[in-house]
Amino acid sequence: MASSTLSLSRRTLVAAAAAAAAFPTRLLAQQSRRVLAGTYVQEGGAGLVPLEPSNGGWTAGRALPEIANASFGVRSEAHGLRYLVDEQAEGALGIYGRDFRRLARVSTLGADPCHLALSPDGRALAVANYSSGSVAVWKLDPATGLPIDEAARIVHAGSGPDRERQAGAHAHWVGFAPGAPLLHSVDLGADAIFAHHLDPRSGALAKTTVAYRAEPGSGPRHLARHPRLPVAYLVAELANTVTILGAEGDGSFRRRGVVSTLPAGFAGSSAAGHIALNRKGDRLYVSNRGHNSIAVFAVARDGGLSLLQHVGCGGDWPRMFLLLEERGEMLVANQRSGTVASLRVGSDGRLRAAASQGVPVPGVAYLTV
Repeated sequence: MASSTLSLSRRTLVAAAAAAAAFPTRLLAQQSRRVLAGTYVQEGGAGLVPLEPSNGGWTAGRALPEIANASFGVRSEAHGLRYLVDEQAEGALGIYGRDFRRLARVSTLGADPCHLALSPDGRALAVANYSSGSVAVWKLDPATGLPIDEAARIVHAGSGPDRERQAGAHAHWVGFAPGAPLLHSVDLGADAIFAHHLDPRSGALAKTTVAYRAEPGSGPRHLARHPRLPVAYLVAELANTVTILGAEGDGSFRRRGVVSTLPAGFAGSSAAGHIALNRKGDRLYVSNRGHNSIAVFAVARDGGLSLLQHVGCGGDWPRMFLLLEERGEMLVANQRSGTVASLRVGSDGRLRAAASQGVPVPGVAYLTV
């Protein structure tokens, strides 16, 4: 693995909001209960689409076409900023204010950025570039939340036995470790979780190690950390599994167990997608693209998993879902059917299948509040 630093001009980093094209943001900014849906342009997406509560369901509002290919994002509560990827061959990051006007746009130093992470102290931002198998890390100005001139680029190395999907590295997830100067990145192509150790004073990359070597050909996609236990859950896209990992003090992980995301006896084609825990940390949810379901697991006191149910996702290819626990609801972004389905979440964390075809949102890939 190699690292290098690339410079970006100050003018590029601090693009004035006045330079951004005017678009309808006032209503969007005022909708405190709205959900935002990011969409892929090449799949018919209209941009960033607001979803508004309506008569017990949801209605798609007027899209913001300038915010395109937003397949993932994070929000800074301290600065009122949203950081959204523009997932394309020349990857870019857009930074938007509370009114959704663009304040800056920077290169992600790689192709097809698909995941972001903001450090707990808000002073660093990381992005995973899928197609180029790299990670970029910016230092953020604590006063403004905008990137400081230079970003560090970390290039993963590795491949796997699936020659179609794993011919090279494919960074798919990034996340800062709580309480440590450490950034983890999950790589589908290299079958690995990398640990990027950061200098606690400068934030610069000190070294990169392999935190966990996944089963060859499994294609790890995303990691979900338990809110209280020293446990993490690694979902593998190609193997359709969740591996229960114990988090070690040095930033590495050890395998504690593995469960399938699919029903016993299922023989069709499927690819595990999104993974998330509820706030209490006693339920884990995983989407199955192909089987078109959400798998629900009970989380034991020691972090172990037991399958509770599989529920239909209400569409085709559930790329992501969003838990709205205060509403007792899960919204599912069904990418190929271009719909957002609503599933009810019971008091026991179990799901009830969608009662309708959902809200039409062509090219939907991402959901957030």
